[in-house]
Amino acid sequence: MAQIVSDVELNEISAEMDLLHIDVETDVVEDRPGREDAGCSRNVLRKQRNWERQLAAKKNKRKEEKQRRKLNREQESGATADTPQFTKRVMKAIIRERLAEAQSTGLKLCVDLSMTDSMSDKEVSRLAGQLRRLYGSNKKAIRPFHLFLTDLREDSRLYRECIRMNDGFLNYMIDVTEESCLDLFPPETIVYLTPDAEEALLTVDADKVYVLGGLVDESIQKKLSFSRASELRVHTARLPIDEYMVKKNNSKNFHSKILAINQVFDILLTFCNTGSWTEAMHTWFPQGKGYVVAQEDSQPHPECQTRA
Repeated sequence: MAQIVSDVELNEISAEMDLLHIDVETDVVEDRPGREDAGCSRNVLRKQRNWERQLAAKKNKRKEEKQRRKLNREQESGATADTPQFTKRVMKAIIRERLAEAQSTGLKLCVDLSMTDSMSDKEVSRLAGQLRRLYGSNKKAIRPFHLFLTDLREDSRLYRECIRMNDGFLNYMIDVTEESCLDLFPPETIVYLTPDAEEALLTVDADKVYVLGGLVDESIQKKLSFSRASELRVHTARLPIDEYMVKKNNSKNFHSKILAINQVFDILLTFCNTGSWTEAMHTWFPQGKGYVVAQEDSQPHPECQTRA
């Protein structure tokens, strides 16, 4: 009898489950006509999310633009001590803006790369590294130079080495050309910087184009850059090392005025920003060359012209 009752109860439970199953299916069927409405709702939500993302992106862009202008103002005024940290994206935008402005209004400097055929592979690699450091200094400058790499052929060893050694070389904001500086500028505007020149460079003129001889010579052949300048028949000048520095006693009695092109560029760049050769020499002239600054220069040179 107990078994019969259990079977009856089971039958009742099964019937109730069947009814429940029917109710569920009915609910599902009744919901189907609303799928189009649900799809429309999802489209509305997706559009709203896209709009919100665009709004947030615009807001972030305005914020970065505000930070960029603020940093430019602070660096122009010299108030950089408490400058807040900016994102890499903002800093890249600032750098590109300054380099673009320099290509319109900046002081012009060429690196004459016509002498690389006489250099060894090791010397060519060293020159490619110096060009990378020179460009890096220009990127960091508040008032960068407008840079030109002249006499640089795409089929040359140096060009291939620059691409191999220097990440992003093809994207450098530098004018690269196979032409010489004489093809680009009038000869009377060119000042070729060479350590063998008689005249010292005491001022930097915005109307002039300054040229560095792109040369690494481990054999120390004398007057190569001076000979190149004479061949071009342009004005020459040297850094005022004798005027602002003196020889320092050392055990090897070694003294040299021969600098890498990036070192010459750093000295020029600092002088143009500070007006002081003393500060420029003290900051960038290598100590191992056997020279020290002769005296402190309390006042900047008013002759320094960094803009036309």
